[in-house]
Amino acid sequence: METLTLNAEARDLSVKASTIRNEGKIPAVVYGAEDTQHISTTHNDVKGLIYTPDFKLAEINVGGKSMKCIIKDVQFHPVTDEIQHIDFLSIKDGQKIKAEIPVRFKGASPGVKLGGKLMQSLRKVKVKIDPKDLMDELFVDISELQLGAAVRVKDIECGDDVEIMVNPSTPVAVVEIPRAVKSAAAEAEKAAGAAAPEGEATAE
Repeated sequence: METLTLNAEARDLSVKASTIRNEGKIPAVVYGAEDTQHISTTHNDVKGLIYTPDFKLAEINVGGKSMKCIIKDVQFHPVTDEIQHIDFLSIKDGQKIKAEIPVRFKGASPGVKLGGKLMQSLRKVKVKIDPKDLMDELFVDISELQLGAAVRVKDIECGDDVEIMVNPSTPVAVVEIPRAVKSAAAEAEKAAGAAAPEGEATAE
């Protein structure tokens, strides 16, 4: 599990969030610790945590204290897409947390080999887990995934220490049948039907 260290400053709540942003900093809150902590950090410190498909932990240093955290929520500006605010969740072994873990594939799909296109509809899955058991990814096997077939949340490989909080029947990915493949199959079926011998006439 990769952990990124970032430095932060305790935030003076008498200073408006807009003022902090104008100074080039990002207001943030750390929940789950002994006391909720209001802090500020910088874009450079958090970009490795936010602009990535990977799941990472954050080691936040503030006021001489260090806290291990995960990102709980990020708010972006609706026009500029700049980070406006971050919610962190402090974690501690023995206290289960909810986290969104990326889902990866393993194996090669026979359906893809036949010309199908693997379409992933669920890239992360929410789990409830003890921080000591956290992983940076979960896997689903697609080595038997045929054309038109799907893998679902229930197919994700995980141990008993991971509680997946998504409906087991939710699709993770499907092998779509391209139009060209459908057309070729239809033509082949049509040709086979035309070549089949006609049935014998029934005697009167």
